Amino acid sequence: MSTETDGLSPPQKRARTSGIDRALQILDLLQQHQHPLTCYEMAKEAGAPLSTIYSVVDDLVSKSMLERQKNGLIWLGPRLYYYGLSYSRQLDLLTVAAQEMENLSETCGEVIQICGRDNDKMVVLAMAEGRDHFYVSSKVGTRIPLNWSASGRLLVGHLSEHERIELFTTSAPPSPTGRAETDPHLLAQSAAVALQQRLSIQANESDFSVACIASPICDTSGVCRATVSIVVPASKVDQTQPDLRKLAQSSAKTIEMRLGWRQGP
Repeated sequence: MSTETDGLSPPQKRARTSGIDRALQILDLLQQHQHPLTCYEMAKEAGAPLSTIYSVVDDLVSKSMLERQKNGLIWLGPRLYYYGLSYSRQLDLLTVAAQEMENLSETCGEVIQICGRDNDKMVVLAMAEGRDHFYVSSKVGTRIPLNWSASGRLLVGHLSEHERIELFTTSAPPSPTGRAETDPHLLAQSAAVALQQRLSIQANESDFSVACIASPICDTSGVCRATVSIVVPASKVDQTQPDLRKLAQSSAKTIEMRLGWRQGP
């Protein structure tokens, strides 16, 4: 008897993307690009039919989740802002860190950022401008690869060596300046050392003539939940009056203590 099963197997179902997944794709694309996009651009990047994107966008616009500008470009809507406000009220870490960020900015007069991690990217969560109006391209919401920044190394320093190597193997692209480290083993090692020393410094890696001095904000289990980063012209990275390295470390420790994650200095 023949064992052929051709024609007897149930037909394979094509994977379908749900409406909510399409909505999230659109929101993610806008968040990643940090500027309005056309439906065509979103459809192309999402690999979705243009008619589907139009339909989902129309639905989200009607619910104020997105807004359609006069030129036809699509951007995030006001309803998302209200959700964000409600969410942020519950974030003790960000509230405390933002307060300390302002204090540190007042003390040293430099640009201060609170940074977190979103998968394989570092995200600027909060920012205080410096007194010298030093221009920094990374504003609140900016996402950059972990290997381009001092904070990025700290944010994964608590992971196991295998996890760090695996992460940097799949996501350590060259930076615009060509100076960011891309070797996953070197990155994994430097991330662990930086967290242990509670200090990470990078200069000219993501932007020419720009340096970051970062210190980790760790919870009671040693996980780096966020960082305090002082962003300065590269020429200031080694200055000692004031000592920016000690200020960053002290600020991060203060945040940990206020959150109950650290008992003493």
